[in-house]
Amino acid sequence: MTAESAFVPWLPVSEAAAGRRLAVKDVIDVAGLPTGAGHPLWRETHPVPGRDAEAVARLRSAGFTVIGKTHTDELAYSLAGTNAHYGIPENPAAPGHLPGGSSSGSGSAVAANLADLALGTDTAGSIRVPASYTSLIGFRPTHSRAPRSGVVPLAPSFDTPGLITRDPFLLRTAATALLDPPANRAPGFERVLVPADLPVGAEVRNAVMDGARVLGVEVEEEPLFGAAEGWERARAAFAVVQGAEAWACHGAWIRRERPRFGPGVAARFAAAEAISADEHAEARETLREVADLLHRVLRATVVALPTTPGPAPRLGAAPADRLAVVRLTCLAPIAGAPALSLPALTAGGLPLGLSLTASPGLDECLLDLAAQQPRRLPGRGGP
Repeated sequence: MTAESAFVPWLPVSEAAAGRRLAVKDVIDVAGLPTGAGHPLWRETHPVPGRDAEAVARLRSAGFTVIGKTHTDELAYSLAGTNAHYGIPENPAAPGHLPGGSSSGSGSAVAANLADLALGTDTAGSIRVPASYTSLIGFRPTHSRAPRSGVVPLAPSFDTPGLITRDPFLLRTAATALLDPPANRAPGFERVLVPADLPVGAEVRNAVMDGARVLGVEVEEEPLFGAAEGWERARAAFAVVQGAEAWACHGAWIRRERPRFGPGVAARFAAAEAISADEHAEARETLREVADLLHRVLRATVVALPTTPGPAPRLGAAPADRLAVVRLTCLAPIAGAPALSLPALTAGGLPLGLSLTASPGLDECLLDLAAQQPRRLPGRGGP
């Protein structure tokens, strides 16, 4: 498929005559255009919105021009970039490889220079994974600071609009328009922590250490959870709460309309339907414990991780291990914290993101860290 297949098929791709070009993920309302949520039956059974989502309205007010809506994985419940109905957008940064999801078209459109900025959503990594696979900057803001009205939900405890671009200065401008003001003046951070117990291979672990040292902040290495079981415990609890909320949001529609899903999304919704109230409550308690731990660690600290355990899988090959991906990507949503994926690493000659997570509210500090040193990040050009 061509790069233009990043855009949903019922909308033309056009170059904006003026202003910076904004592509919008197809779970976010744009006035007068259908919101399809990655599924033709969703589009058929929901009215065309009469007003922009608040996130779109804020970016339009800042001068961005909406040029189209981009593909998403079905109901945003995937991280691969595949869609059983609309296919797979191209990955211009790694041809022949998956683009990542669920903001798959958003990453593809920016990587192909069809858009300057893409507005997507991130629940379990759906901004950061495509940014990692397509060698772009992906920003997940503090959960409480980004408006969610006019956005198809997946798991409201974790959902947030986010941004993908190649330009850290444009990202700073867009984030200023998108986010509510910070509650108070942030003190910043003093160190970068690379977890000694990272659940990844040696090549990726070493790449993270090298990337963290480039940032110009003191780098320390110490365990985060202390054992692999801690990472898996957090992931498993996150999956239960995400699934329970996804079924609460969409279960009635699924039972009524009986949509056809691709195998991965179908399996996740089937598992979500089976989650009991006791399982949900137990998982929420686990997440409270994990969030408390992360909030303690993140004081004056940025945690550096690989955005994904490895680079984008090849088309037609075995998909990435979703569990291994979510072990890394679930930490920011559990903490309600901002996270930034930078195109700073490679593995096997392919792009791999360096993910930086800060304490909730420190979005501007993360964005400034990226903007202060674009020339020093491996694989990055200047402004």
